[in-house]
Amino acid sequence: MPVCRIDAELRSVLAQFLPQALQESVALLPVSGLSGIRWRLQGVGFDLLAREASAKKIQIGVGRRQEFRLLRMLNDSSLAPRPLGFSARWLLIEWVPGAPMNSQGWEKVLKTGALAGMLARLHQRQRSGYPLNLQALYEHYWVSSDPDRRSPSWLRLHKWFLRQHLPVSIRQALLHMDVHPGNLLYQQNGGLVLIDWEYAGDGDVALELALLFFGNRLTVEERECFLGDYVLRMPGLDRNHLRWKVDAWLPWVYYLMLLWYESRWQQTGNQDFIALGAPLHRYFSLI
Repeated sequence: MPVCRIDAELRSVLAQFLPQALQESVALLPVSGLSGIRWRLQGVGFDLLAREASAKKIQIGVGRRQEFRLLRMLNDSSLAPRPLGFSARWLLIEWVPGAPMNSQGWEKVLKTGALAGMLARLHQRQRSGYPLNLQALYEHYWVSSDPDRRSPSWLRLHKWFLRQHLPVSIRQALLHMDVHPGNLLYQQNGGLVLIDWEYAGDGDVALELALLFFGNRLTVEERECFLGDYVLRMPGLDRNHLRWKVDAWLPWVYYLMLLWYESRWQQTGNQDFIALGAPLHRYFSLI
């Protein structure tokens, strides 16, 4: 596939950071994903992924400059892909071999403590300097939702969340904020790599765990096993106190996910997002 098929901004960032990728002999392969357009570029001496941030994601604060700088801070960690360059819309990263985690692999990394260990390593890294602003994210998602679905009761709930103080943090750290099997690569050497860092920033570790637990529908047994493995690797954290902090974040996570489903429905028209959001509408007594 000729490189001319890609847009002008991507050609520009390639010319700046990796000009050899513009040669006609380069293999250009589309890669499926939920986070905008992706191209894999393969040539002599390089294998990279070019990831786009859509206009909608830029509107809600997804920035390739921030993601590039954050990934560069993790260069020595083996936790994330190595960044190569960026523009306003595009991020160039090294291609990471491996496949998204399947259900058996996910169950294994939960039971063995591998996922808990990975997040503990991340949460002990230097913070990025990009603090998460959850309430600003709420507002962005609200604006991008379907106006016809915004009921008076939902507006009251939205304003309530914007007025409230966030739960008191148990420990501030660099968070990934989108940990699920599709964002984990299980490598041949047994290592784990997290991909898709566009939502990452600094925040409370209990928020990360609340998102992990709810977003992946972890059972009570799985949550307890994870917490036990995690606190063993996080000096100074008490398991019971951490559990209480995670529970304090859950309503905030529920509301974040409700808004995300509604925003995705407005963007795609996919009825699956309405179905996914329905239990949260019921939780908040919106239907």
